[in-house]
Amino acid sequence: MENNKEELKNGNEEQSNAIFEVTDHCLIIKLTSELDHHCALKIREKSDSLIAKGNIKNIIFDFKEANFMDSSGIGVIMGRYKKVIFTGGKVAVTNVNETVDRIFRISGLYKIIEKYETIKDAKKAL
Repeated sequence: MENNKEELKNGNEEQSNAIFEVTDHCLIIKLTSELDHHCALKIREKSDSLIAKGNIKNIIFDFKEANFMDSSGIGVIMGRYKKVIFTGGKVAVTNVNETVDRIFRISGLYKIIEKYETIKDAKKAL
């Protein structure tokens, strides 16, 4: 079982935007701040780099510490979905609060991604 954790920093060493963990062909992206235009590019680049290594099937975005997402965040999730769907993979979100849940519902993302209470639940289902 492969288990790899890596933190993505946003210029300021004290504030990270996401923690990336690869385990059992699943990329878990634990957001540690809002998923918005300030961090979308770096999260997209890092996740694409990990996906390109070829051992990622599913992706889980964990929103436990994120309370907001803008259209750039929707783009990050959609783009990663497009990368894994062709290999039979899935994208899931976990620990979604009311505000982010509303954004997912309005945007229609729940038609292509799945929502779970916890990372453990998502890993079991995927």
